[in-house]
Amino acid sequence: MKAFLDLMWFFKAEKKAYLVGILMLLFVAFLQLIPPRVIGMVVDEIQMGTLTRQGLLQWIMILIVAGVGMYVLRYFWRIMIFGSSVKLAKLLRNRLYEHFTKMSPNFYQKRRTGDLMAHATNDLQAIQQTAGVGVLTLVDSLATGGFVVIAMATTISWKLTLICLLPMPLMAILTGWYGKMLHLRFHKAQEAFSTLNDKSQESITGIKVIKTFGQEKEDIEDFRKQSEDVVKKNISVAKVDALFDPTISLIVGISFFLSIAFGSRFVLNGEMTIGSLVSFTTYLGLLIWPMLAFGHLFNVVERGRASLDRVTSLLGEKVEIRDQEGAIGIVPKGNIVYKLDEFSYPGEQNPQLKGIDFTLHQGQTLGIVGKTGAGKTSLLKLLIREFEGYEGSVSIGGRVLTDYQLDKLREAVGYVPQDHFLFSATVAENIAFAEPNIPREQIYEAARIARIHEDILDFTNGYETVVGERGVSLSGGQKQRISIARAILMNPEILILDDSLSAVDAKTEEEILAALKDNREGKTTLITAHRLSAIEHADLILVLDEGEIVERGTHEQLMQYDGWYKDMYLRQQLEEIVELGG
Repeated sequence: MKAFLDLMWFFKAEKKAYLVGILMLLFVAFLQLIPPRVIGMVVDEIQMGTLTRQGLLQWIMILIVAGVGMYVLRYFWRIMIFGSSVKLAKLLRNRLYEHFTKMSPNFYQKRRTGDLMAHATNDLQAIQQTAGVGVLTLVDSLATGGFVVIAMATTISWKLTLICLLPMPLMAILTGWYGKMLHLRFHKAQEAFSTLNDKSQESITGIKVIKTFGQEKEDIEDFRKQSEDVVKKNISVAKVDALFDPTISLIVGISFFLSIAFGSRFVLNGEMTIGSLVSFTTYLGLLIWPMLAFGHLFNVVERGRASLDRVTSLLGEKVEIRDQEGAIGIVPKGNIVYKLDEFSYPGEQNPQLKGIDFTLHQGQTLGIVGKTGAGKTSLLKLLIREFEGYEGSVSIGGRVLTDYQLDKLREAVGYVPQDHFLFSATVAENIAFAEPNIPREQIYEAARIARIHEDILDFTNGYETVVGERGVSLSGGQKQRISIARAILMNPEILILDDSLSAVDAKTEEEILAALKDNREGKTTLITAHRLSAIEHADLILVLDEGEIVERGTHEQLMQYDGWYKDMYLRQQLEEIVELGG
């Protein structure tokens, strides 16, 4: 019953509800003793010819009162116990979600989305069952079983009670063995479900790619195999689960045989009346539920324990990026200074960045260019503290990043990543994501700066158009510009455009950059790009190669060198001329 001990913190927090619910369960268990005893006494009175109409009505009234009492109490204990178990699921779900929001990208690189979803659905449901049905089954089986055994021993025959309980140790041994097997198999079944969940999420997200490459049959076959694996592992669980009821029924059957065999002998010897034997066998019938419930209890608790282990392990993952002690609660502003000796991603041996040393004054624009994989995005991610553990320092306004509270640092930065993400909401809601209550006119203005306003007006419902999950109904350029508008609306001290203009044409790019220059006067902007025209106007341009700065300066200065920048710029200009000529 380790699962109950692990959940003791919650039971203590909800002790009032659980205590009231358990007390009601005990009353129900006590009231259940009345009908068998009444039946036995009525049988004896019939046998002796002493039953009167008035006496029969009294017995009937007692049964009615007991039945109504059980009805009312069963209604309210369900509210108390099951209601509390729902609170536990809500509490753990909120903890998981909050935990997810605090985790670094390294966490999501190791964990699959489908697996995380399975933790927040199937696993929490199993834990909820433990705190609800599990508690009910434990208390009800022990209370009903205990009261029935006491009633049988004290009011009828302790000898016959002892004889009928002889098979019970065998049941305890077998159900304990089944419980251990169930725990191991259910853990594997939950892992298989997580894998299937991840496969479903990945396939639905990438359905366009699957269809484009004609891989529908292969994907369906892969899903079928994983689905079969889930079924196989759940059948393995069901095979153990199926052993509980037959085993318990067999033990109960043996107990019934012993009660009839020895009870009949006691009646013939005059040690018991026929009514007492009827009451005893009726009580024994009441013991069937506690025994079956006890087997069911192992099932529920072992499932809950396996799921609780998975969720606890997930919640135990260390939050890597957090506020340092004494961090200040002000939005950073000022010069950005990189003095970075070396940075490697977690688990990687080769450094991604090395020898990065530059200063970007407040209000200036920085352009970062280089080959794919040169370290451009990595350099930007350090500025928003997505990764730490580097040698050297990155500072804003004379303070290293860890001196600022994380939420204040993120408040200072408007970030438009390469993999732009839109939510299943309206266009207006996507743009106003960080400022949901902002006036509509400011949303329009941000869209105008991002050169997406006219496109939005052409949508079916304008700004109220629902873009679909991940912006599936929009083109790449439209998604990029909506993402830019979302960042602009924040009016951040630092705006980061990480290759965010790649899907727009050169003319639109020029218009956006010109509008940004007017709108962000006095504020800092960092731009990475493959098209050098996007950073031609920058106050400082850095050329990265294999994580190092190989060239730096303004556009005019870099054109004086016979380096990568000049060669690439002239090549792109030539390509543009060829395209126009064509």
